[in-house]
Amino acid sequence: MTIVRWDPFRDFGFTAPSTWMPPVDIFQTGDHELVLKAELPDMTRDDIDITVENFVLTIKGEKKAVSEVKDDQYHHIERRYGTFSRSFSLPQTVDSNRVSAEYKNGVLTVRLPLREEAKPRSIKVDVAA
Repeated sequence: MTIVRWDPFRDFGFTAPSTWMPPVDIFQTGDHELVLKAELPDMTRDDIDITVENFVLTIKGEKKAVSEVKDDQYHHIERRYGTFSRSFSLPQTVDSNRVSAEYKNGVLTVRLPLREEAKPRSIKVDVAA
């Protein structure tokens, strides 16, 4: 008989089958902008809503299940469907009037330009003689 060790944290962190959270990467390109990339496969532009308000970026959407097979014919289902909402606090250096978004090949890219005055600059220090 094989003994399987019980792992009390095995299901920790998993969400209910009706909800899902798309994975998101956020990075900065030089001193120019922040970029957010979210994986949103099998969605259309009409399924995605993006807002920026009070330095909070919110991405909402709904991934609709398209049944190719009757429910009683499935052997295994892992893909998640349903609504989601992700919010991210933005630094006050983001120029919210110039935010842009593109959805291509299942990946949403949101570009968050930084204001000119927010970019770091070097200051030369003069030494008095």
